[in-house]
Amino acid sequence: MPYKHSRNAQAGSSNLKTLIWLAVFVAFIYGCVQVVPLYFADYEFQDTMQTTARFATVNHQSSDQIRQSLFQEAEKQEVPVKLQDIKVTNQNGRIDIVADYSVTVDFHVYQWTLNFHPSASNNSL
Repeated sequence: MPYKHSRNAQAGSSNLKTLIWLAVFVAFIYGCVQVVPLYFADYEFQDTMQTTARFATVNHQSSDQIRQSLFQEAEKQEVPVKLQDIKVTNQNGRIDIVADYSVTVDFHVYQWTLNFHPSASNNSL
């Protein structure tokens, strides 16, 4: 009967491996749920910055108006950027926009700081 005993030990080992992989999978999904929306919001904010830069010259907006407009959009999109973190340079019709901000994600056992640096300009052809 030693065969039955070793078979039961292997079945227990299999269950433990399954639980470990399930825990890893759940942790991965939890991490994705925490991080993916931040990257998506950054992508949307960068797109807004690019659109604003393209049309800023046509709309005759000043640097301060551009900053304020982007700050309002960031608040709508729940991007945690401060007004002073948005830098707008307007030189002879060329608009350069840079925004630097950080978000700390709390995983309860580890805190991960994500640094975002979206930028945009209205490069002429």
